[in-house]
Amino acid sequence: MLGMLFNEKECKELDYVLRKELDEMLLDLSDQRLDQNIRHAIANRYKTVFRMYARFAPQKELSKYAWGGRYSQSKH
Repeated sequence: MLGMLFNEKECKELDYVLRKELDEMLLDLSDQRLDQNIRHAIANRYKTVFRMYARFAPQKELSKYAWGGRYSQSKH
């Protein structure tokens, strides 16, 4: 395990960066044009980033990014 200390400004920046990354990944996961393997990789990355965000996000904010863990699969 790795520990890090951040000041208030850095915490706000990390919060912003993680939220934007989660938003982008949710958008990508909803894109039916992406290949199944790419969507799977994004889903795995989403889980990791979400766990990072969950360590310090308020419950109200966290619920906005709760994702069922399933991405709709394209039927080709």
